[in-house]
Amino acid sequence: MTEFSFVCTGVRADRYAAGPTLLFRLRITASADTRVHALALRCQLRIEPARRTYDPSEAEGLADLFGERDRWGSSMQPVQFAQVSLVVPGFTGETEVELPVPCSYDLDVAPTRYFHALEGGEAPLLLLFSGTAFTGPGGFQVEPVPWDCEAAYRMPVAVWREMVEQHFPGCGWLRLDRDTMDALLAYRSQRALPSWEATVQALLDPPPHDPAAPAGPGLPLTAERTAP
Repeated sequence: MTEFSFVCTGVRADRYAAGPTLLFRLRITASADTRVHALALRCQLRIEPARRTYDPSEAEGLADLFGERDRWGSSMQPVQFAQVSLVVPGFTGETEVELPVPCSYDLDVAPTRYFHALEGGEAPLLLLFSGTAFTGPGGFQVEPVPWDCEAAYRMPVAVWREMVEQHFPGCGWLRLDRDTMDALLAYRSQRALPSWEATVQALLDPPPHDPAAPAGPGLPLTAERTAP
């Protein structure tokens, strides 16, 4: 059976992707002089949060994931980041490829909350590999990529922030259920607010209440769409 080894040599944000995407640079080495015709590779990326330290403000941001710091010994478990596939072209001995990993900026997703809480430094990752290799000097020999193939990598938090800034410059992203979105849209339309930012700001900082004015209905629980 062919022996494979994997090393992650770097990561960068894909500035030309339609959505937030990281490109991990992989160096793949096969047994000496082994001809690999193709490699159908699967990679599971996992965050290993216990492999770094956190300052007080980062710990506060991670509380909803892992609880208070005194519980981290039992609660700080690995977090599944992504699972992706890649077809590696043929090579002999060694090759380098880029592994695209689509990411989310949905703060309801655990990996996004983790990266968002980090203020700097590096995020400890573990890349776990499996798949199928097509090898042989002449014809094809089909063999599995051993399940014990893995590579540790410490991703600079700055790369994650650069990726987010490319797609959400100077802003964040919030997911709401449909009924709440319809109610928010009706609130914006009724008050002729120019943007979503102005709508949220009006809810956070409402004008002073006039005791002589009749009580308004406030934000309805449900409403039909009335205007864009």
